[in-house]
Amino acid sequence: MPEFVATPILATGTTSVWNVMCPGHIRPLAEEECATTTHLVFPYRGVYVHHVGSRHTVVDASQVLFINEDEPYRVSHPVDGGDSVLSIRIEPDTLRELTPTGYRHPKGRAAFDRLGIPADTRTQHIAATVRQRLRRGSGDALEAEELTLELVRHTLGENRWSAPNSTGAGPRRLADRVKLLLSSDVGRRWTLSDVAASVGVSPVYLTQAFKHVEGVPLYRYHLRLRLARSLDLLADCDDLTDLALALGFTSHSHFTAAFGKVYGVTPSGFQRSVAS
Repeated sequence: MPEFVATPILATGTTSVWNVMCPGHIRPLAEEECATTTHLVFPYRGVYVHHVGSRHTVVDASQVLFINEDEPYRVSHPVDGGDSVLSIRIEPDTLRELTPTGYRHPKGRAAFDRLGIPADTRTQHIAATVRQRLRRGSGDALEAEELTLELVRHTLGENRWSAPNSTGAGPRRLADRVKLLLSSDVGRRWTLSDVAASVGVSPVYLTQAFKHVEGVPLYRYHLRLRLARSLDLLADCDDLTDLALALGFTSHSHFTAAFGKVYGVTPSGFQRSVAS
């Protein structure tokens, strides 16, 4: 039995959306699974590792995962806490239309030629808005469909494929270890020396290798993880100061400034937008 709960929050002829929550009790490789249709997966809480044959990728809030139709995979949870994701299925012909030609599955199926891509801040913002609006039942099906397609269109846009996705095995393994470490305690105020010591490399090599693999500095990656976590928590948050401190920000104003700079709206403004 799959160790997760998938709650359908939208089902139309064009798209289906599920909120999927996994407690992550199975730490080694879980039993093999296989999806009958291709899914785009937008993580928003926790971390896990997705395995397809000899390939694998760390799945956290800064990634968009592709689960291809009829492609067996397994998952593992090296870090406690489980994970939660927004999983989207797009009608196959629509998905082919949205997918850049150079990145379609080589056999022409409605699938992809890679495990996933980085999620930029707009992707995170739209995904959180889709999830919160559908969870609250605000808006009609047409609005939900259009917003979901906007999310997929942005994610699959030609300019989204320019991020690094091919690097040496050593730096990639290091980056994966760092991502698991950061996700194990998102709100911790990590220092560079803490992270470097934990993964057994020098701070200089750490910063160079991580940026080479992920395309962003380590501090910015960690900031995005914390802000992505705040998107999940804001809808039910009554005290922004407590939330800011819990996520490692020094104050309410520090959190508000970082959130506004990245998402173009204040935390309270985001709360109002998903509640309306």
